[in-house]
Amino acid sequence: MRLRAGAASDVGKVRQTNEDSFLSQIDRGLFLVCDGMGGAASGEVASKIAVQTIARRLGEPPNGDDPGTGEHQFLPQTFRLAEAVRLANRSIYDQARTQAGQSGMGTTMVGVWLDENIASLAHVGDSRAYLWHNAQLEPVTRDHSLVEAQVQAGLIDREQSLKSEHQNILLRALGREPVVEVELDEVPMQTGDALLLCSDGLTRMVPDEAIAAALASGRGDPQGVCDRLVAAANANGGQDNVTVLVVEVAGPRLGGVFGRLLG
Repeated sequence: MRLRAGAASDVGKVRQTNEDSFLSQIDRGLFLVCDGMGGAASGEVASKIAVQTIARRLGEPPNGDDPGTGEHQFLPQTFRLAEAVRLANRSIYDQARTQAGQSGMGTTMVGVWLDENIASLAHVGDSRAYLWHNAQLEPVTRDHSLVEAQVQAGLIDREQSLKSEHQNILLRALGREPVVEVELDEVPMQTGDALLLCSDGLTRMVPDEAIAAALASGRGDPQGVCDRLVAAANANGGQDNVTVLVVEVAGPRLGGVFGRLLG
């Protein structure tokens, strides 16, 4: 697949530091968004560890480990992504235990690793992934949060969840425990599709309808979509750091001389 991608990140209107980190590597088909937490600069440290560890591990040869329970149905690339996320979790956990001032730090993560027409997706926390397909916006992750668990249990409805005082309570994050459960998915992709990854600084400030409208009007310009969505989050209050990453499938990979010339 030939890909186009854009990314934007901003501190927002309230926070003093930006604890989000992201990675966009078109040549590897690897895209990550992490939203750190933990106070002071610890959240920024945790999110950077996650991005760097995942990218480094996926650049190394496979280690030959067997997939974990329930992961045998996934492709090898998806299992490798999950294994890299688990390694990042352990790295953050170990550093938080040994470095003064970093105790309790952690981060969310959402990432995709594209190979041919399949996007392997890994997810921990409340950073999200959306698929743009056939002019429709579809969520492909579900938050690992208390309010989402309450919605799924029928205790509150979706509109109530948007106003809940418990929105910041996560049930999963990287770095909190020595072992983390990584949610996985595999998303078929075709020309014209796009994936949007974001921290909750976008989804708490900008409704899904506005996200869909930005994607619809910005086909072929993923950087413009990201810039407009970050601006919208800040215009609506900018209560948190906001990071948006969009990757589009521009077409099949070109072969021969033309493929080499066009990258």
